Amino acid sequence: VVSASLSNKMASRSEDLSCPVCHDIFKDPVLLSCSHSFCKDCLQRWEKPTKECPVCKKTSLLNDPPRNLALKNLCETFLLERDQRASPLCSLHSEKLKLFCLDHQQPVCLICRDSKTHNNHRFRPIHDFAQDHREEIQKSLKTLQEKLKLFEQVKGNCDQTAEHIKVQVRHTERQIKEQFKKLHQFLQEEEEARITALREEEELKSQMMKEKIEALSREIAALSHTIRATEEELRAEEVSFLLHHKNQLHSFRHSQSLYMFSILNTVYH
Repeated sequence: VVSASLSNKMASRSEDLSCPVCHDIFKDPVLLSCSHSFCKDCLQRWEKPTKECPVCKKTSLLNDPPRNLALKNLCETFLLERDQRASPLCSLHSEKLKLFCLDHQQPVCLICRDSKTHNNHRFRPIHDFAQDHREEIQKSLKTLQEKLKLFEQVKGNCDQTAEHIKVQVRHTERQIKEQFKKLHQFLQEEEEARITALREEEELKSQMMKEKIEALSREIAALSHTIRATEEELRAEEVSFLLHHKNQLHSFRHSQSLYMFSILNTVYH
């Protein structure tokens, strides 16, 4: 129970002493005017032309933020305590592992160093070797962070391009609809104009034919009257017929010529 409680306290302190950018224990922390602290290297990598705080986004008024010595001391003390608590003991001699054997690539204690197993081997203080290893990993982490930033920029450009494509498509769609709307309106007006012209032409031609039909009807009636009168004369007695036949023949031939001329004029004009 005591061990679990101690672990929880250590985890809580680790969160309190972690840089908001790299999420690791502060290394050489600096203090901004907004009261937020960051690793000096993390702030330099993050810093934008506007000098925004990575947490609150407020613009820092300090060109060279001061070192947060109090926080730096707390972090160093925490790391020392954590290393002391977390350092396992040598499985052979139950001593603290203070050295790192470069030949065997493993932590060893002082007794191991002098043993036959590690005779003539190269050693480094475990703290120095761990620090160098951390720096190497930090460099790799920095590369990954730069790649992540690049990918985020590329994704941002892709998002903008995708949005531009949507806007362009909507604009083109509106143009197409407007053009076809005008085309439909033009075709409808053209249709109405042609139908109106056709009906006017029909009305004019129908009126002309009506007049011709009426003229022909009058001529037919007159001709029918002449025919009936002539037929009556033909049925008259010989003396009466002979007394009037010259005048009737002349009148008939004259009427016949007038009727033919009138019919031809009515049909073909």
